[in-house]
Amino acid sequence: MAHPDTTAATPETPRVVIQPRKGWLPVNWGELWERRELLYFLTWRDIKVRYKQTVLGALWAILQPFLTMVVLSVVFKSLLGLDRRLMGAGAQEPPYAVFLFAGLLPWQFFGEAVKRCNDSVITSAPLTQKVYFPRLVIPMASAGAALVDFALSYLILIGLMIYYGLAPGLAILAVVPLAAATALAAVGVGAFVSALNVAYRDFRYVVPFVLQIWFYTTPLIWALRKVPPAWRPLVALNPMCGIVEAYRWAILPGWDLDVAALAISLAVSLWLFLVGLRFFRRLERQFADIL
Repeated sequence: MAHPDTTAATPETPRVVIQPRKGWLPVNWGELWERRELLYFLTWRDIKVRYKQTVLGALWAILQPFLTMVVLSVVFKSLLGLDRRLMGAGAQEPPYAVFLFAGLLPWQFFGEAVKRCNDSVITSAPLTQKVYFPRLVIPMASAGAALVDFALSYLILIGLMIYYGLAPGLAILAVVPLAAATALAAVGVGAFVSALNVAYRDFRYVVPFVLQIWFYTTPLIWALRKVPPAWRPLVALNPMCGIVEAYRWAILPGWDLDVAALAISLAVSLWLFLVGLRFFRRLERQFADIL
């Protein structure tokens, strides 16, 4: 009886070799685009986790900047009477509450995105240890979840402008590219701190402190035009400085746009984005071992 030839060659199982990309910025943008559905689901997961089993749910996204605006307005306007001094001289002075809120909106987006990115890789450790995907998706999803809060907060801004009888002009359309610039800076800083937090766990306590100092060095309570012109380029090295002032120009009627400050802040935001991504990619190879 003939027996089958077991020595015949059998097709080998195809193997996929994953290697880091080379170059100054080793990011595979095509791979990130292919994983866009994963980015969506991780963003939606972060949103649900944030508001799961909460009494007010998504209202927290509105209450936080609103209550901050109320407290600061009471302190600097009603108690100290410093509102006009902090805003500086201009052709048309907006109400201090609207002035504050127009600056707090982008800051809330930036600060909340950085705080969420800080712990994002650590909290996603079970996922990163079992499945391969571009790890950069994790901090990007955390920033995307903060973008939802940013959009909801605009409901309060609309209410304030109706209350004070303010009508924005066509400059309001600039809010969309300005939001993209804010996201660029947030992802850059967020990617940097999320990778650093994996290597040094105590860094999670440093980020809130740094953001608190960053808050007061950004023209939120005060206006950039209060700074002497010779010092403005230095102050604009803060990436949120020119962006916040541009938000006010887009929202507040009669507010002047500081083009130089915006250009400097945008350049710094782009630099932070590139450096943050490069640093994240350098430490990404060690995530599975450290976590």
